Amino acid sequence: MSGHVRSDPPLRVADHPFFQGADPAFVERVGHHATEATWEAGEFLFHEGDPARSFYLLFLGKVALELGAPDRPKLTIQTVGPRDVLGWSWLVPPYRWRFDARAVKATRALVLDAEVLREAFEARPEDGYWFLLRLVPVIGERLEMARLQILDIYGV
Repeated sequence: MSGHVRSDPPLRVADHPFFQGADPAFVERVGHHATEATWEAGEFLFHEGDPARSFYLLFLGKVALELGAPDRPKLTIQTVGPRDVLGWSWLVPPYRWRFDARAVKATRALVLDAEVLREAFEARPEDGYWFLLRLVPVIGERLEMARLQILDIYGV
């Protein structure tokens, strides 16, 4: 995460499409702990196997989700951009990233603290349920993209 100074207006959780329709108190709670971050093209947001501690709301740029395998070049599973979200590994123990995420273009995002999210879900399970209903389709799409890439590699 680079510390670039920006003159753009601050990002807000409430302005990201993922949180449209969420309880305002939930948005306020998780947004209070959100931090803004930027990455230049080529910089990594996270690496496969590292501790997963964040949920990313993308506002600008593009990020490639990559999967490594021994004796093979990295495989881009999917490229995501503005209005997308990144990161679900913080929901499932042992809380380790399952892919690499690399900025393909200069990227600007809000980074939500996974511990704050888990605590919010514990305090109000209805917010956790709402969040999971929004996130499960994203997870399904990422898994489908990974499946298609693997089938393509093996010529199936």
